[in-house]
Amino acid sequence: MEHKTLEQIRQVADVRVSQPLSRRERLERWAEALERLNGARVRSLVRTEYVPREERDLMRVDNSPLSVAFEDPVLRAEGLKSDKLGDSTTFFGLSESEMHYIVCYCHYGETMSSEEVARRIRATARQGDGTTRAGAHAFVTLGSIAAVAVVVISAI
Repeated sequence: MEHKTLEQIRQVADVRVSQPLSRRERLERWAEALERLNGARVRSLVRTEYVPREERDLMRVDNSPLSVAFEDPVLRAEGLKSDKLGDSTTFFGLSESEMHYIVCYCHYGETMSSEEVARRIRATARQGDGTTRAGAHAFVTLGSIAAVAVVVISAI
């Protein structure tokens, strides 16, 4: 086997060194992979918010949005290790609540349209651009505060 430096190879070939994909680019690539399914149904992950962390990180389902991402050769080359929830959450730079919003059963039922999941991924990606789902978060937060207030008042 013959070894050559990068400079030696550049003399005989067009060598391009690519930069790693940003979080936004990874999420966009995932959304595009789902859109290539033309609205096909993919399977959700069940009750992700109730499973202990150690088990949650290992969760996976065939034909899920996570398996679609793992089938993408570019995402695997970028470092996506598996189609397990923990590996995907880390790779895409998502919080647990963001990943829950994208893949959990409670938002879709057993299956969901690949196009709907792609929309949710893009909405999550936009959060880093300052375009957030603040209205939805505010509603949940205010609703939670109201629920806590009712519990406290009921306890008195």
